[in-house]
Amino acid sequence: MTMIWKHLSTAMAQMAVIALLITPIMGFMFIESEFAPKAELWPRWQAFNPASREAIDHRLWDRFLKAFVKQDDTGINRVAYGRMGDGGNEVLSEYLDKLNNTPISRYGRKEQKAFWINLYNALTVQLIAESYPVDSIRDIASAWDTKVAEVEGKSLSLNDIEHRILRPIWRDARIHYAVNCASIGCPNLLPVAFTGPNTSQLLELAAHGYINHRRGARIEDGGLIVSKIYGWFAEDFGGSEQSVIAHLREFAESPLLEMLKTHDAIENYEYDWGLNDAGS
Repeated sequence: MTMIWKHLSTAMAQMAVIALLITPIMGFMFIESEFAPKAELWPRWQAFNPASREAIDHRLWDRFLKAFVKQDDTGINRVAYGRMGDGGNEVLSEYLDKLNNTPISRYGRKEQKAFWINLYNALTVQLIAESYPVDSIRDIASAWDTKVAEVEGKSLSLNDIEHRILRPIWRDARIHYAVNCASIGCPNLLPVAFTGPNTSQLLELAAHGYINHRRGARIEDGGLIVSKIYGWFAEDFGGSEQSVIAHLREFAESPLLEMLKTHDAIENYEYDWGLNDAGS
């Protein structure tokens, strides 16, 4: 038995060395995507009513966004968490109570998509507000895994909403531009609520806005630098650096588009976890 363990230990050590040697070749995208949450469907949420013409009222959330989300001089939308005591907490709580009591399975797919995006974003803002002041959402223990909502009798975490509902049901890479993790490196929290009719248009605008901002993609010293989102969730963008670049080209505008035509590899990935705080 001792000899067997020695052989196993030697083999494992050799594998570790090989892994270290090939890591630069495998690149950031493969390594990081292995640790990111996978899109694993929660079948419970597949139910919908294709005949439904009912719309969910998101005016409370829209009102909150217009009052507390402002864009800074660098193009980043920031949230005035420090001012939410001026009526914002009450509006947010009322809105979330409304969503928690929505029988979402009775609605059509477009209404459901907007519902889950708005719920994710509103819950994230509430999570920050309850712990404010913080420097980053990562300072909050189990921020993405804590059950923070209850819809149709089921307790839900942020990870449940994004990775077990939104990503696997809709398989729309643009969703990454809609859900906001309260960080500077994240796509902007839009100052308007998603609705069934406007979701597709807002996703397009959000994709254009992020990709053409330097935190989404940029050429620096001749190399292509992109957000870590494209590494963490590589599978949603085609699974390779080339498919990510093809996705970027789809939404890029000049001069970024012209520069992307001469790049077929990603040099580096970056992300800023600093809080998207507008201060008080």
